[in-house]
Amino acid sequence: MALSYSRGCRRVTPNLSSEGQDMTETLAAKKCTPCRGGIPPLTHEEAERFQSQTPNWELRDDGHRIERTFRFRNFQEALGFVRDVGDLAETEGHHPDISFGWGYATISLRTKKIKGLHENDFIMASKIDRMFDRSDGPPDRQ
Repeated sequence: MALSYSRGCRRVTPNLSSEGQDMTETLAAKKCTPCRGGIPPLTHEEAERFQSQTPNWELRDDGHRIERTFRFRNFQEALGFVRDVGDLAETEGHHPDISFGWGYATISLRTKKIKGLHENDFIMASKIDRMFDRSDGPPDRQ
């Protein structure tokens, strides 16, 4: 699979409608762009605007990372999900911190080179949400 990325890490401001929807492109449809640093992380206000498109993710560490815990019926389902997230991370070139065990997987995202949040983190969160929503599983999963 050939990957194409735009160069550099750019400062972005979400283009949102009053309902919190991205008016030009959904996050899940975007690709992560490589970040070489040298730009400031998103402000707390900018992070909150992006977070409105990924409402199951919580802003943590004073808006410097986002996190979500996913629930599963057993260890095998959690492990399979973590493997799928790992494959996505390799494809996108953006790698989350992951902890998992019997019945859960916790995913934490931040852009390490800028020590905070970037649009890439919300792109990954949106893609992970879609992956989770499309997977087979019990209706009581969170």
